[in-house]
Amino acid sequence: MATARANGVDIEYETFGDPGDPAMLLIMGLGGQLIVWDEELCRQLAGHGFHVIRFDNRDVGLSTRFDDAPVPDVIAVLQGDRASVPYTLEDMADDTAGLLDALGIDGAHVVGVSMGGMIAQLLAIDRPERVLSLASIMSTTGDPSVGAPTPEAIAVLTKPPPTGREQVIAREVETTEALGSPGYGFDEDRTRRRAAAAFDRAFHPAGVARHLGAVVAATDRTERLAKLDATTATVVIHGSADPLITPSGGEATAKAIPGAELIIIEGMGHELPPGAWPTVVEAIVANANRAARR
Repeated sequence: MATARANGVDIEYETFGDPGDPAMLLIMGLGGQLIVWDEELCRQLAGHGFHVIRFDNRDVGLSTRFDDAPVPDVIAVLQGDRASVPYTLEDMADDTAGLLDALGIDGAHVVGVSMGGMIAQLLAIDRPERVLSLASIMSTTGDPSVGAPTPEAIAVLTKPPPTGREQVIAREVETTEALGSPGYGFDEDRTRRRAAAAFDRAFHPAGVARHLGAVVAATDRTERLAKLDATTATVVIHGSADPLITPSGGEATAKAIPGAELIIIEGMGHELPPGAWPTVVEAIVANANRAARR
């Protein structure tokens, strides 16, 4: 792994594949470290002829932390008072563009999951020349009328925060099972290993809270997405069983973006389970290859 200075912050990143191949930039979701992009999944994408880059967003993992900033008052933000939000999704999109600058990359195939999908959309809106193709996965447009979480998802995410390594791992098991993929089963051992690795690498709950503030403060992107160039190859991927960003969020995203392809994966929740990788990889690669032919 390595660190790049991007948009005034340090961004930790890792690459897979040949640097001479077209770049594919993977943007993780709320609070997720770069290791949430499974290494084997990254290698599969690189095996299709891409230089794959995964990275820690600001305020998570080993990238710059904003500990001098307050934890946002989410209730106030929901009521329209964004004064407590120290940075926005637009700032995080600027980080992403800055990472490409630091790596000497003019344009990349951009893949984002959940909050990362929102950041990817903003990158396509504000810097379309940097986005060779767009894959928005288990994400939404920012329109509050679509993609709303289920009561069950809200219940598991609003429990008091855990303290201590074992409690954090246990909560991750509970959360992953609640938000996961009924069509692909639940692998508790894998979840525990991944939760332990994330805790040991960089446990930083305040950064997760600031990410949440940025998401809640975001405005509806629907009209701006509708103005994207139809020649930008776009695929929208969503799980039929996603309880956190329900499928209407993905459907609205695909409807908003000119020429976007919508792929609903039956039985997939708010995650990328290994059993769904063949479908996900095929969709991302096919979309990138469509862009290369245009």
